[in-house]
Amino acid sequence: MKYGGYAGKILRVDLSSNRISTEKVSDEMAELYLGGNGFAAKILFDEVPAGTDPLGENNKLLFFTGPVTGTNMPVCGSRLVVVTKSPLNNRFLDSYAGGEFAAYMKYAGFDGIVIEGKASEPVYLWIDDDTVEIRKADTLWGKKTYETQNELRKMAGDRDIATACIGPAGEKLARIACILTGVHAAGRGGVGAVMGSKNLKAIAVRGTKGVEVADLEAFRLFSREIRGRISANAGTGTGLPTFGTAAVVEVNNKLGMLGTNNYQKEEFEHADLIGGKYLKENCFVANDACFGCSIACAKVNKAREGKYQNYLTVGPEYETLFSLGSNCGISSIDAIIAGDRLCDEYGIDTISGGSVISMAMECSEKGLLDPDSADGLDLSFGNHEAMVELVRKIGEREGIGWIMGEGTVRFAEHLGKGADKFAIHVKGLEVPAHSARGLPGMAIGYATSNRGGTHQDGRPTAERAGIVDPATTEGKGTYEVQVQRMTTFMDSMVMCRMLEGIFGPVGLTEDHARLVKVVTGMDLSIGNLKDIADRIYILERATNIREGENRSSDTLPWRFMNEPIPSGPSKGKYIPENVLNMMLDETYEERGWDKKTGLPLRETLERLKLVDLVQEIHEQK
Repeated sequence: MKYGGYAGKILRVDLSSNRISTEKVSDEMAELYLGGNGFAAKILFDEVPAGTDPLGENNKLLFFTGPVTGTNMPVCGSRLVVVTKSPLNNRFLDSYAGGEFAAYMKYAGFDGIVIEGKASEPVYLWIDDDTVEIRKADTLWGKKTYETQNELRKMAGDRDIATACIGPAGEKLARIACILTGVHAAGRGGVGAVMGSKNLKAIAVRGTKGVEVADLEAFRLFSREIRGRISANAGTGTGLPTFGTAAVVEVNNKLGMLGTNNYQKEEFEHADLIGGKYLKENCFVANDACFGCSIACAKVNKAREGKYQNYLTVGPEYETLFSLGSNCGISSIDAIIAGDRLCDEYGIDTISGGSVISMAMECSEKGLLDPDSADGLDLSFGNHEAMVELVRKIGEREGIGWIMGEGTVRFAEHLGKGADKFAIHVKGLEVPAHSARGLPGMAIGYATSNRGGTHQDGRPTAERAGIVDPATTEGKGTYEVQVQRMTTFMDSMVMCRMLEGIFGPVGLTEDHARLVKVVTGMDLSIGNLKDIADRIYILERATNIREGENRSSDTLPWRFMNEPIPSGPSKGKYIPENVLNMMLDETYEERGWDKKTGLPLRETLERLKLVDLVQEIHEQK
């Protein structure tokens, strides 16, 4: 192909027939969708029809890189996107991981890997440049993730490989199972269960081919400039290298926006015992960084005391400190470290795992779940031993852990008796650690996200930092569309969110356009990038529309719309239905979607060169 940054090939692996093939990436595909989740969204929509069982062999699992992957552009070269139809909520799903896997995959000569069908027995995929083999994984099946990856390295001899695998949770089809790439997780939405449903234990990849950019000298100049801006920035140059994302615990708690006790409160009295400073002073072992990253925000931490002594983990990240910590009322950092390590070993999404545990604790508090139904466990908030044991039970799919591994929606349906009010999710995906009640832009970001409760489509950054007024609701729909365009673009390039402070946290900028030009050679305006982002976002939404999604799906948890934050600096804040509806109207107006149905207008589809979607989408009316 004529553009830089691409390997130019997509690998297809049909596990049912053991057929391996490749196809070229067309120039038109690059021009319309850039790469990453753009490529994957197009393939998923075209090839996985409505009604497909996410855990059936007709679903597909797609691993994709972006044009910047594998380059030495700071904080850009490491990200991997995994796309599938989610078994957790039956919707479009893109899940992201750092580490080395994506770069190695690009070096092997592939922009993407499409996994189809289902193997008749456990297998793993071996990729060594142009050599691709489906190999038996009977000796790996049943092993936890770190042991699996260590075994794969031994099997590879002295060759340098990167690995992605599932643990027991994925093998046993827990709908909150993740995929581990080294020590990093593609965590959300059950991608690990889809991998397990295909009897695919792991992928091991080695590559030696490198990446060619369009303008090497311009690329080098821009790379040096970005590196300097990272160093000069307080967050990326000092805060993240020192404390990692754990520092956000104290920040959000001071704002009164740290989910506590299943989001009943948003202020945790023991936040200082689970935050970045405490981790640094008491548990820190070493820094860790993804491929080509100069920030090194990952921190290796070790539990120091008590029964969890010597548990070692890369993390916990901010989301895990919330989900296994404050949201469960737990102040034992050692227990959180242990829970984080066990989630990684079993292959469990820490956000969804912690959310379903905190929900179980509230259901116990409210009398909906007694000890006999909870395998004899005392599920009081703050009981760290119960939290760690529930992680194990979810991973093993043992006792109450079986239904909890299905996620909060199915757990609530199992319990009945009004438990759905305590299931903190959007569109079936558990909500992470950024306040929808305190940050209206974040609220509409959650509500209109194509994958559901994620902070990676809408973002909290500008509101939390005061760049955008967090107290106002008017205009937040329009604002959040600008944010989502930026995040969609970043996901098509597959860039890390840590670059928000460098490229800008609100919308698309000249830096984004410059990055595309020096890497690919495409000379695109901000308007062009906006169209690409809108095209991808509509394609993702179209996958959901044909499953029945419309405006009524763009909503928030009952608690966020009916219960104001009860105390703290953000006391009284919430998102009543009339405010959400106002922000939805703004969102649809900005995007060119019908305000009544939430479906993209015919003229919007035609303008974005999505004419083939017109009939399919408008048949839903």
